[in-house]
Amino acid sequence: MSKAKSQYQCTDCGAIANKWNGQCADCGAWNTLEEALNTGTGKAANPRFEGYAGNSKITSATDVSLSAQARISSGLSELDRVLGGGLVHGSVTLLGGDPGIGKSTLLVQCLANLSVNHSTLYITGEESLQQVAMRAKRLELPQEHLRLLAETRVESILAHADKEKPDFMVVDSIQTVYTELLNSAPGAVAQVRESAARLVRYAKQTGTAVFLVGHVTKEGALAGPRVLEHMVDTVLYFEGESGSRYRVIRAVKNRFGAVNELGVFAMAEKGLQVVNNPSAIFLSKHPEPVSGSVILVTREGTRPLLVEAQSLVDTSHGGSPRRVALGLEQNRLAMLLAVMHRHAGIAMFDQDVYVNVVGGVRISETAADLPVLLAALSSFRNRPLPADLVVFGEIGLAGEVRPVANGEERLHEAAKHGFKRAIVPFANKPKSSIKGFRVDGIHRLHEALDLLD
Repeated sequence: MSKAKSQYQCTDCGAIANKWNGQCADCGAWNTLEEALNTGTGKAANPRFEGYAGNSKITSATDVSLSAQARISSGLSELDRVLGGGLVHGSVTLLGGDPGIGKSTLLVQCLANLSVNHSTLYITGEESLQQVAMRAKRLELPQEHLRLLAETRVESILAHADKEKPDFMVVDSIQTVYTELLNSAPGAVAQVRESAARLVRYAKQTGTAVFLVGHVTKEGALAGPRVLEHMVDTVLYFEGESGSRYRVIRAVKNRFGAVNELGVFAMAEKGLQVVNNPSAIFLSKHPEPVSGSVILVTREGTRPLLVEAQSLVDTSHGGSPRRVALGLEQNRLAMLLAVMHRHAGIAMFDQDVYVNVVGGVRISETAADLPVLLAALSSFRNRPLPADLVVFGEIGLAGEVRPVANGEERLHEAAKHGFKRAIVPFANKPKSSIKGFRVDGIHRLHEALDLLD
């Protein structure tokens, strides 16, 4: 058979060109021509996907088998939590993160644990076999049944996988893999898309659970086409500060479990170790009360988490005061300060306001609104908040304090860690009292300020 030729297709209008141009001749868009395969029919298409989606027939929803997917433990309880309870046969998981954060270390540990009772295959396109074996030896992992392959051509990878028939397979990384059907270099948009599509097809047809390691850009997003995240079943992001020993894995997409689930690890001499009580690492142990610090109860996935939010308010010496938020949305901080000015009469228009979430964790939910304002007010007045106080609640533009999901569960988590008092939205106040725990429910922002005066 003659080798399939490549051509270029416009991502905006779908027009076909025999060679790359900066501008599409049909729609006039710039830099939209991407390499694609020429099937000989005048259309650009991917390789054939016979049997990819199963039998091609219409079935009634009541006739579909709803038997539960079998879960296999990875040997790391926090990774199992993020995945929704364990690995599923035929699933494809994409793991992204900054260089050196521990992606390869985590997957070597996972595959070494699985190799004791299952067949595994670790494919490396960035490191030599000696480097992978040395890492496994340094981490004191079981190596007898850990199978390794150094390869970047996807056709060769699939040929070896057909012979080996692994239950679990890791490809490190998808940006180094290429298909000989395309002429572009590894890491190009077309190469990443086509290579990932063939690996996904292999996983679905054989039932092999596949891990793909993905590079990230300097903005923190996964490198390559956005369609890569759509093709896989699960997308995991490694988070953490470079100077911290703690690492956080967040699920941003999961077809087999909850999204925004969080797994916490600590980097040690023997690799990534599971942190069973993550709330403890996000709470600072101050010898005496300090201003600008408050404990909030956030919820990541299915688990409530206690996190310390810190704020520093200082006189601005520039033309426009700074608003800096680390671990929170910066635009929301500016909005909250405007709400406090309008509905509580506290102005910070001439103050620089800095907010940080301890431990490098990122909070995306609105339950952090009330804690952020109370921390900023504490720093502004230089008046510490009670050390046994926890706070959560969403703040609206009208100054109202809105309830958040799973409020009672958050309060029980705070009581379990020894806190004695909470300021929460009135609708989140529990129906039955919690022993040794005082809960103040509020409707408006100014009520929270009155409680602290």
